[in-house]
This record gives sequence, C-alpha cells and structure tokens, in this order.
Amino acid sequence: MATSLSPPTILSSTTAATKSAQAPLTVATKTHISAHPNKHPFPGSAAGLAATALAAATILTTTPPSLADSPPATYHLYYGTAASAANYGGYGGNASKMDTAEYVYDVPDGWKERLVTKVEKGTNGTDSEFYNPKKRTEKEYLTFLAGFGQLAPKDIVLNNLALSDVDLQDLIARADNISSEEKKDEKGQLYYVYEIDGTGAHSLISVTCAKNKLYAHFVNAPAPEWNRDQETLRHIHESFKTVGSS
Repeated sequence: MATSLSPPTILSSTTAATKSAQAPLTVATKTHISAHPNKHPFPGSAAGLAATALAAATILTTTPPSLADSPPATYHLYYGTAASAANYGGYGGNASKMDTAEYVYDVPDGWKERLVTKVEKGTNGTDSEFYNPKKRTEKEYLTFLAGFGQLAPKDIVLNNLALSDVDLQDLIARADNISSEEKKDEKGQLYYVYEIDGTGAHSLISVTCAKNKLYAHFVNAPAPEWNRDQETLRHIHESFKTVGSS
C-alpha cells in the first residue's frame, strides 16, 4: 500500500504577539493601583477628569490576548484502493494510487498511518487507518465488504458492521444516543450517516455502496478528544466519498 504524503507542517511562533499583548495590560493595571489612596485627584477636578480619560483611553487601546488554543487544522487527501486480501501487497507496477482509488478522505496533518495486516483485510475488511499519535484511540479508518449492490435498512447495516468490530459493539451497547440519517451526494449516491454518543467515547460513521462493495468510514474519539477536536473530526467524517465509476 502506498503511503500518503503530507505537506510539511508550518509552525509559527506567538511569543512576540503574546508579549505585545501583555505590555499594555500591565500599564492599564498600574493606572488603577495606588499605594497612597488619599493622593488620588478629586473626581470633579480637572486633574481627576484628565486621569479618568487617560485610563479609559488605555483600556480601549489595549489589544486583548488571543483566545485560540491552537491554529486551524490542515489536511491531506488519502486515496484508498480497497484491495482484496489476496491482492494486498501485490505487484503494484507503475499504476498511480490516485488513478486506481475507489474512495478518498481527508487526514489531519500529523496523524500517522497504521499499516493494516493481510489478516485484518481478510477478516473484517479493514482497508486503511490513521490515528492521532498523541492519543491512538482518536482515529479514522475504513472497512469494505464485497458483494453488496445496495444498502439494506439503516438499523440492519449498523448491526452488521458491529458483528466484525468489537469496539463498535461495545460503543453501541453503552451508547447514550444513536442517530442516523440518509444523505445523497451530487451524483445521487446514497450514504447512511450515523452518530453514536457513548459513555466516554463518540463515533461518526458514513456508509455507502458502489462498485458492488459496501464501504464504511469510521471516525472515533474518546470523550475528552471529541470535545476538544470536534470540528476536525466532523470535517474528516464529511470528507469521505467514493470515486470513479460505480
């Protein structure tokens, strides 16, 4: 399997910005602190009005510190070929993975690819997987099964997916809420979309049929990572789609 190439991570320093934001705040604080309260100008005097105006101007011109916890996430596109277990690790030749791809999805830059074994492909149909190296259980992966020309009812599809995925079985069993809906892309292709809010974990699943195969894309995260990275996780969930002729 060809490894995806991600663009270099762009790092930026916020040290200078932080220092420039802190300096005016220090001045504003000192304006309101006096070691000799009795020496404050009388509020109605000219000196008092001037001091008040100066303090107000200082506060209005102070730049507040940034509230952003981290820069926006960046992504690279993964091309999946949904190769069978028999063909896994085959010759490859000069064929471009982009040309032979059957599905695509976005991967956050910095996430690592876990190489799927031939046994996994043969037992549960796992074709690709990426994870956050800071928390390996925050991940996205895709499974596929051959011999499916169309989708069964939504509840049956989800239960069948759980048969070969122990983690999904456990999540469903402990779920506080499970929602599902149907969506169609610009070509009219039908997708089932599931969201599972479980005890301590969250999962987003997108399922569709194409090329006589059933594709299921999973985005899983523990509750703390879900709360922190929800925007990124929803983005990669929505980025999944099949490509090429049906």
